[in-house]
Amino acid sequence: MIRIAAVLLLALGLVACTDATQDLAGPTEPMGNFLLGHAEVVTEKPAPNKLLVSRDATPEEWIKAVDGALETRFRRFEGDSYYHLGVKVIAYSLPPPIVPGKSALHVTATIYDDANCIKMNKKVHDVMVIQVFETRLELTREEQMQRLAETAAKDIEKWLREMMASDDWFTEDYKPASNAPKIAGGC
Repeated sequence: MIRIAAVLLLALGLVACTDATQDLAGPTEPMGNFLLGHAEVVTEKPAPNKLLVSRDATPEEWIKAVDGALETRFRRFEGDSYYHLGVKVIAYSLPPPIVPGKSALHVTATIYDDANCIKMNKKVHDVMVIQVFETRLELTREEQMQRLAETAAKDIEKWLREMMASDDWFTEDYKPASNAPKIAGGC
């Protein structure tokens, strides 16, 4: 009985650790001069790839979930230079409660510097979220989607912070590459 209780407590602790929005409750750690201009979410055409055994989700549902997660995460920054995010939903997996499998989401991200009218990353950045510890028996399909979208948004923030540390993104020391791709159609 004690072993079962210990395993249950461990499982609940691991589930709590997967909440991608816990950090939003505390103070916002600035990310240089980052201020979100636009967050544009699109999906693979005609629709994101459905992986393995998965429930259906429309492109519009994915756009709404991912856009909402990006807005919540990135609108809190109060820098003084606009940057735009382009995110594309590539694939997903939303297994039903009893079917073995893991919920997953694959998106790509691109960041645009409005002041210099350039695309900052030459190649899209892949974000792959796999929910290893989840309680699908208690989650609806919409809640699975929301958790995946929130985790993807948090992973994008982590990537942007890594680029700020390694390549001076969002800082006064940032020097755009001379061959950085210009934004099509201008800023």
